[in-house]
Amino acid sequence: MNKGEEQRGRNRQSGSRPDPARERQTRDQRRQSSGGAETPRRTVSREERMRRKRERLKRRRRIAIAILCGMVLLLILIIAGIVALVRHFVGGSDGSDKGQGQTSDLTIEQTGEGQTDAEQQEEKETEPVSITISAAGDCTLGTDEYFDPSTSLNAYYDSNGPAYFFQNVKSIFEADDLTIVNMEGTLTEETSRQDKTYAFKGPAEYTQILTEGGVEAANLANNHSHDYGDQSYTDTIAALDAAGITNFGYDRTAVMDVNGVKVGLVGTYELADGMGCEDEMIANIKAVEEQGAQIVIVSFHWGLEKENYPTENQVNLAHSAIDNGADLVLGHHPHVLEGIEVYNGKNIVYSLGNFCFGGNSNPSDKDTMIFQQTFTVQNGELVEDNVTNIIPCSVSSDPSYNNYQPTPLEGDEAERVKGRIEEYSSGF
Repeated sequence: MNKGEEQRGRNRQSGSRPDPARERQTRDQRRQSSGGAETPRRTVSREERMRRKRERLKRRRRIAIAILCGMVLLLILIIAGIVALVRHFVGGSDGSDKGQGQTSDLTIEQTGEGQTDAEQQEEKETEPVSITISAAGDCTLGTDEYFDPSTSLNAYYDSNGPAYFFQNVKSIFEADDLTIVNMEGTLTEETSRQDKTYAFKGPAEYTQILTEGGVEAANLANNHSHDYGDQSYTDTIAALDAAGITNFGYDRTAVMDVNGVKVGLVGTYELADGMGCEDEMIANIKAVEEQGAQIVIVSFHWGLEKENYPTENQVNLAHSAIDNGADLVLGHHPHVLEGIEVYNGKNIVYSLGNFCFGGNSNPSDKDTMIFQQTFTVQNGELVEDNVTNIIPCSVSSDPSYNNYQPTPLEGDEAERVKGRIEEYSSGF
């Protein structure tokens, strides 16, 4: 150990501060021992300084970007936590309720504010609408003045009231969307009877038989609509109108709105003119189509009494009606059942037979039916038109006489009547 080091040791031990003069002397001695040359300082170029500056800026940008990303991620986590908390309190406390709440929100978005008015209207228009129409045959609500009053329909009305007559079929007619019958007779107080074998009339209040029974429409184009002159025909129209029963026939057509579907009704009388009624029938079909009818039903009074098979005129007129736009053809007048033909995908019911028939207190053939057809309309067009149902009936609830109370048949009797209809239809 040299003296300088010995002295520094003593200084540390004594806790004294080093002597600056002695320190300079020591450094001078070290320079002399190294040849007297001082170590030169390193020179940094301008380019090197710029490079280092750029690197410092890059490091700062990376740090700033990392901080920004971290803040965004933190904000997302905060929002997600708030949404989860809201859903927890709004949708319910358990997981299943929450799932239901989410599903409900999605449905509202799709069918509510998420759709324009045009889209909602288009969706509404594409929904199909189905209507079921029931058809029944001759309804003579009254009697001939030469019949026995004690067994007449009028006597049953006086004893039992209007609801009695259709009480066994009312549930059927109330379950459908439209019930159509052939109103064969007059509702009038006129006394000037036409010169004919049978002439039928009843008072205007007999419309309650139809309204109580669920009947909404009646054809008047038949051979008993003027039994007491033109005034009796006008009176019948007025009585039906007052009761809210749509009526049609001859040159009078009707278009009914049935659950949003427009149904055109045409009544044609063939007995007087034969095929000569065809032109008026075609014109009437076109008339209801121009009024917007989407379904056209043509009701014919035609054929031969007591005959179970149609005449050539019946077949030709029925085909013509369908060729010119009819969707269903209904027939009556023979007072017995005839067959059903499917022509170009449309149904022709050649004769429905009698129904609530005051024209005979004990007809030999009491078999009848209710013919039902369900039509489906979508976007204003008929898309399904051959869904049918045949309900076999009797004109009376008592097989031994006519009590004017149409009644559905069951069991073997129902099968028997269906068998008759199938037999009469087999030739088509």
